[in-house]
Amino acid sequence: MNIEDLKSHNLILLEAISGSRAFGLATENSDTDIRGVYYLPKEDFFGLNYVPQVSNETNDITYYEIGRLVELLQKNNPNILEVLASPSDCILQKHPLMDLLKPEDFLSKLCKDTFAGYAISQIKKAKGLNKKILNPMDKERKSVLDFCYVLQDQGSVPLQQWLREFPYNGQHGLTQEKCGLVSIEHTKGMFALFYDESGSLGYKGIIRHEEANQVSVSSVPKGERPLAYLFCNLDAYSTYCKDYRQYWKWVSERNEDRYNVNQNHGQNYDSKNMMHTIRLLQSCEQIFKTGSLNIRVDNRDELLDIKAGNWPYEAVMKKAEELISSIEYHYSVSALPEFPDPAKTTKLLVEIREEVYKNK
Repeated sequence: MNIEDLKSHNLILLEAISGSRAFGLATENSDTDIRGVYYLPKEDFFGLNYVPQVSNETNDITYYEIGRLVELLQKNNPNILEVLASPSDCILQKHPLMDLLKPEDFLSKLCKDTFAGYAISQIKKAKGLNKKILNPMDKERKSVLDFCYVLQDQGSVPLQQWLREFPYNGQHGLTQEKCGLVSIEHTKGMFALFYDESGSLGYKGIIRHEEANQVSVSSVPKGERPLAYLFCNLDAYSTYCKDYRQYWKWVSERNEDRYNVNQNHGQNYDSKNMMHTIRLLQSCEQIFKTGSLNIRVDNRDELLDIKAGNWPYEAVMKKAEELISSIEYHYSVSALPEFPDPAKTTKLLVEIREEVYKNK
């Protein structure tokens, strides 16, 4: 089953322009997304060929089987509710039976989780992006040695610095390979550090290789005196390794064109994503204020201003926080049901199916 099959067999119940053009946020560079609804031939629906969704390769054209549509509507899925609330000037074709399904029959307090919950997750993502942009990580990965410190006087110095500067036999500089560490009882991450210039005592070094994820301990002869005391902050090293993996994974997967746009406007956040996040929060606020959903925005200039990167990061976050507070209040006094009525909406689905199959 593909899109051509849907059209050639006249199975489409609804077809509408969606996305930025439906929201009233399209610009000259905007794509045209299509969302729609279809029903399956009776033999496929009752047989083994149920197909819940059909899309093109780029997913900018997607159709949902009527049963799948109602299932997602009952879950208050934002994208699917927006299909049902498509403005009249965006509807390309519509079967009269689709008038039986109204957004108001599905809107419920679940929207707080599906609309605002998703938006909040995007805000957290934006904060993470802001952190990544403001704190780029060197490609060269640090080693455990960079998280080791030598106690000195009333403080400490980085191990690497201490090794370079320590005076030994009239010269400056020690090598970590000739060091030996011994754990100190009743402490965490503390070691006595010994040094063997000759290499005859078999010390294992502070780390065995650059990829080591912990320090090595050695057997040290009795009577040897430690040269210093070392602290290894393995917790900080573990956090660094996690951040390093996430950062370079993000670099490898990011959309370079959008990233460059964000870099050019210099606001350190994904401005297009945050525009849609604010729009989603505004839709959620509207649902709890009015009990209805109108997806055509009335603040196009403001939202496009955010998309263009003309708002500082802090201003966008403040706007989002204000909307979240408003949603919390209107949710608390809303007369919307906790969940859509499954009996009522299922009855509507059955009625639609009976009609299309009867006519066939």
